[in-house]
Amino acid sequence: MAYSTGSETSRDLEFSTSELTGALGDSVTVLPLVVALAATTSVSLPHVLVGFGVFQIVWGLYYGMPLSVEPMKALIGLAIVGSLSYPELAAAGLLAGVVLLVVGRLGLVGEVQRVVGEPVIRGVQFAVALLLLESAVGLSLESLPIAAAGLAVVAVLVLVGYRQSSVLVVLLLGGIVAVATAGAPTPRVPELALFPAGGPAFSTGALEATVAQLGMTIGNAAIATALLCGDLYDRDVRADDLSQSMGVTCLAAVPIGGVPMCHGSGGLAGKYAFGARTGGANVLLGIGYLALALVAAGALLAAFPLALLGVLLVVVALELGRAAFAPVDDGRALALVVGVGIVGLAVNVGVAFVLGAVVFWLLSRRS
Repeated sequence: MAYSTGSETSRDLEFSTSELTGALGDSVTVLPLVVALAATTSVSLPHVLVGFGVFQIVWGLYYGMPLSVEPMKALIGLAIVGSLSYPELAAAGLLAGVVLLVVGRLGLVGEVQRVVGEPVIRGVQFAVALLLLESAVGLSLESLPIAAAGLAVVAVLVLVGYRQSSVLVVLLLGGIVAVATAGAPTPRVPELALFPAGGPAFSTGALEATVAQLGMTIGNAAIATALLCGDLYDRDVRADDLSQSMGVTCLAAVPIGGVPMCHGSGGLAGKYAFGARTGGANVLLGIGYLALALVAAGALLAAFPLALLGVLLVVVALELGRAAFAPVDDGRALALVVGVGIVGLAVNVGVAFVLGAVVFWLLSRRS
């Protein structure tokens, strides 16, 4: 049974079973990454979950549709593997927020993407996927039997047609183990403070990571998501509007302990695939995140099996890598994607992004 609001926006807010299952389509891209981030950095998981909860609700109500709110994967991935400290991650989030707000306000989103080139953006995705996979192997070695059991669970779920839900099941199993080890947590409201996990550190690494992330965000979270809004929901949403709302999100969330967030096209597609059709899915998911923030205690996180965390990162890395290569349809673009990915793994994602953009520009001039 569905319950709708009685206002003029009733078509935009519906609370039903399909909206609830659709909400889970976005959490697949959020929970594994934020749990891994909290386990490997000084970030406060309760504050991160509050950020996701608040902005799921805000943008669901504002756009009147199940718009995705996801972590900025390049920045989060680099923090997980140790290339960025949390203070540098916070600085990168603020820098990204300012740029997204400005370019969206000036209507420059499309121009930025044309200069960078989609193969370069896809190469950054591939580089982050490789870095996450490298980190996943290290974590899995903490306990090979547990890692093997986790991979077996994922394999079974994939075979029976529940690929997208597999990470949530592994996350749930890890949560059960953590509760059994550390005990059930007492609900606690996260402390209200500015930068509760530490202030931002504006460094060269933070700047390089921001540049690399912006390529992904503009291509995947602004332009691709705007297209999906029309394809899936028959809604006319401008990429520049999405850029501005992402900028607002980063600038508002990071100071209260959140992480850089974007409107990922993968999360929007996931919500649609699981049945979400209105902003009600965002409201339901936002409430779920806020409830989870009350019990996401540090002791519980410390008891989460690292080997299962490695399994989660393997699944996320493979999905990110698949997304990077899915739209590539010619040899030159494929070579650029692979080249940027390998340089990002071996040297630095920021360096790989700049080199890739230069190569793309030179190839474009020749053609």
